[in-house]
Amino acid sequence: MRVLIVGAGGVGAAVAAIARRRAFIEHLTLADVDERRAAAVAARMGDDRRFASARVDASDEAQLAELIASIAPDAVLNATDPRFNEPIFNACFVTGTTYLDMAMTLSKPHSERPYEEPGVKLGDAQFAAARQWEEAGLLALVGIGVEPGLSDVLARYAADHLF
Repeated sequence: MRVLIVGAGGVGAAVAAIARRRAFIEHLTLADVDERRAAAVAARMGDDRRFASARVDASDEAQLAELIASIAPDAVLNATDPRFNEPIFNACFVTGTTYLDMAMTLSKPHSERPYEEPGVKLGDAQFAAARQWEEAGLLALVGIGVEPGLSDVLARYAADHLF
């Protein structure tokens, strides 16, 4: 499996360290706006055949799509701040690439009545695109980090086994 991780900070570096021990990861590219940080993480993996680095601005959808197309990963893991979810999510759709993230798209206040009405709620932007992704035969797994991912798993375990 070929993977592109966008974001080479704490989360991206931790995922790379786990991937290093997984034989099914054939190639992993770490991409970050600071290419030196991505290169340093890739170098720490001690296997330049399987690990590489690249520079990408996660706010630039066209740049992301170009990088995804050039690497041709099986999946893109978004390990950035959720402010960058939408361009990465959209670039994956455009390139036909599986998308994974650990945090949903952020909420936005109501444009006219921000204190009285809800605006776009957490994750709404991604959920609104679900049918489009399904019709294209693509997979997007969103919000699979600690919140809500792990907490959902723990709550289910508690419901099944503890109560």
